[in-house]
Amino acid sequence: MQLGVISDVHGNLVALEAVLDDMPEVDALVCLGDVIGYNPWPGECVDRVREAADVVVKGNHERMVETPERYRHHETAYAGLARADEDLTDGQFEWVRSLPKRRTVADDRFRVVHSHPDPEYEDAYVRPPQFPEMRPYLDDYDGLFLGHTHIQHEATIDGRLVLNPGSVGQPRDSNPAAAYAVVDTDEATADLRRVEYDIDAVRERVEELGMPRETWARLVEGR
Repeated sequence: MQLGVISDVHGNLVALEAVLDDMPEVDALVCLGDVIGYNPWPGECVDRVREAADVVVKGNHERMVETPERYRHHETAYAGLARADEDLTDGQFEWVRSLPKRRTVADDRFRVVHSHPDPEYEDAYVRPPQFPEMRPYLDDYDGLFLGHTHIQHEATIDGRLVLNPGSVGQPRDSNPAAAYAVVDTDEATADLRRVEYDIDAVRERVEELGMPRETWARLVEGR
């Protein structure tokens, strides 16, 4: 089985469309959450992911969308959540609220979460050096998919795949190209992929809406 795996779209419709156009034919598409936040097209990205993805889990920005004030200390995060709060329709809000925090895919062989697989640490970042720490969460599974860090990476831990496909809409690994992965579930292997997109189009929409300059400026450097 071939799975497309995306994460952290963060309201970047231009990057999302570039990824979906670039993606080879897959049997199913999995989204690891944070469809909204930061960038200026939250509603459009919700609709596009609802249309394209077979499995979606809830990210921290989905959990916080109705309380953007909690991110007042973070200018770009607050602006993105405030944009989502005003932009999403009632139906889109209901979809966001209904998302599960964790799922399994491919006959329950792969765990799917947004961040840390332990609910006690659901906002914790699992960066590449910490992938070996995921061993306790791989029992009875062939792999684990997670996002949240916006850093594309994969590793084989005791013969099992741990994958972060990277961020579609806001990469933070010094590569501005939108990131995603294609997983062969039979082999438990991942093909990490990148695709360039029109960052100037994001800049123009950000400026039109009066959102912070940093919203688009960080995209240029992949940070």
